[in-house]
Amino acid sequence: MTIAVDAKAAGFEEAKLARIGEHLRQSYIEPEKIPGCQVLVSRRGIPAYFESIGLMDRERSKPMQDDTIFRIYSMSKPITSVALMMLWEEGRFQLTDPIHRFIPSWKGQEVWERGEGDKMVTRRPANPPTMQHILSHTAGLTYGGLLPGLESPVDQAYQDLGIARGGGETLLEFADKLGRVPLLYDPGHKWCYSLATDVCGALVEIISGQAFELFLRERIFDPLGMTDTGFRVTDEKLDRFAACYMRSMDKQVLLEDDPHTSHYRHKRNFFSGGGGLVGTTADYMAFCEMLRQGGQFNGYQLLGRRTLELMTANHLMGGKSLAQMALGAFSETANEGVGFGLGFASTLDEVASCTVGAGDFYWGGRASTIFWVDPEEDLQAIFMTQLIPSSTFNFRGQLKNIVYGALK
Repeated sequence: MTIAVDAKAAGFEEAKLARIGEHLRQSYIEPEKIPGCQVLVSRRGIPAYFESIGLMDRERSKPMQDDTIFRIYSMSKPITSVALMMLWEEGRFQLTDPIHRFIPSWKGQEVWERGEGDKMVTRRPANPPTMQHILSHTAGLTYGGLLPGLESPVDQAYQDLGIARGGGETLLEFADKLGRVPLLYDPGHKWCYSLATDVCGALVEIISGQAFELFLRERIFDPLGMTDTGFRVTDEKLDRFAACYMRSMDKQVLLEDDPHTSHYRHKRNFFSGGGGLVGTTADYMAFCEMLRQGGQFNGYQLLGRRTLELMTANHLMGGKSLAQMALGAFSETANEGVGFGLGFASTLDEVASCTVGAGDFYWGGRASTIFWVDPEEDLQAIFMTQLIPSSTFNFRGQLKNIVYGALK
């Protein structure tokens, strides 16, 4: 895979944009804080910067390849959200529809008020969770105790019922189980990073009548040419699959998932729309190009322009920011000056967020992968590495400084 770049034609000062590689080498690769990474910046549809740096597999001394396959984890979420909104465009549901229209076990759900276990006190919600809520992480769900900073009796109820992504369950069985646990808060009244996007995957399957992974392949990946994106790494692609690392408490970089023994090498029953995909930078570039062009790519219209505008608008109650609405200490974004739509975070206020790019939309993944699309500047940027947790370094902020500083 070769991506030809032309910084000047894209409207960048080439020498300034080259600071990306200099910064990453000096600050991260040489001090061995990460083994390797890959960066792509494109503007007006013209790639301006693309570089593969360091190693994709430290244990085998394999250099980062231009077509390396990465675990994109929660960067699966925008793809799943787009899939569900494609069905919205077909008139298959309204955003105001309650989830129980499609998942009957969600009818009669209650909200946790106090207590735990057998002594838990619940009440009827002010309103049932809707399709808008499930797409915007405001439905009252949690991550079941998997994330730091939010441990509640509701999380324990998830664990007691065995709610987890995988374990032999299907998407539909998983979504059905979630209807049996209390909501953490009244839908729409708070924001909590959660298992909601996995429910979106189940809803795609239920509403379309087609297996979720097949829907993604036929309706999104094939039309966009995302040939290396999926839920599994096959034998013929193993040589391109990166190793994944984690940072220990004493700041050591340890192997977390060896590509040769990874669970991504095996077939599965559970296809996680919230975090199950792998893919390449080139593949995700095609997805971002579709977003940048208002839902179109190479003459194929995946989404309508107005639908995408709706998705990237702030859906938090009263136009509030995540700083005012979020529960828990973890997500893939800072909270100040940031809103959240239907699958994307967005910068609402540059001063409050202490960054540029108001009107952009974006997300990231557990292994420190990030992307953003900025309609005003007509640009997209993608950063790929494989380091858990994603909160270790502020790659987004640093790369934004360099990228916007290089604009002419």
